[in-house]
Amino acid sequence: MITKSLCCKVLLKPGLMFRELSSETDVQAASVLPLTLLLLALPPLFAGIGGSVFGWQLGMPEPLLMTTAQTVLISVLYWLLLCFGFFSTVLLARWMGTTYGAEAGPGHYLALLTVVCAPLSIASVAHVYPQVFFNLLVLLPAVIWSMLLLYRGLPVVLRISGERGMLMASAIVGWLLVAMVSLLGLSVGLWTVGLGPAIGI
Repeated sequence: MITKSLCCKVLLKPGLMFRELSSETDVQAASVLPLTLLLLALPPLFAGIGGSVFGWQLGMPEPLLMTTAQTVLISVLYWLLLCFGFFSTVLLARWMGTTYGAEAGPGHYLALLTVVCAPLSIASVAHVYPQVFFNLLVLLPAVIWSMLLLYRGLPVVLRISGERGMLMASAIVGWLLVAMVSLLGLSVGLWTVGLGPAIGI
């Protein structure tokens, strides 16, 4: 269940959330799952609204408008890919954790990455006005904030040294960069075969 205090801690007091997670059981930490699913649903929701109302502005004179069916399909696929990316990162981080001496369960990794991805999910409200440059201006500070949360929170939640935490966080960032490039490539491939608006590819 998503409570007001949980949302407040995740969004406004991440340091307190990290300290609480370090002393909670794995089951207690995993109780953030409903909030995780909500945060993962926000970017596709905002992108769907923006894409259908304003249309994407990709450097062309006219905005790129999509039909309702295209918008719904792309938003659902976007959500599924975000879920796959998030939960595969949780599993990968847990696998990495054994190398760095972390003994936390999957619930701790789930909660940690939920707090880390929260700024990006909230900043995705920029998708409501889907102009590429505007989205970059809004999302870039959110990316920096999320990375700072990852580097600061990982050693606290997993109860490992700061040096090991920095190395593990860097490995996770590397994984996320590879995943982002793969997602871009997959998107271009899907649009090329016709899943999306015709943009002259």
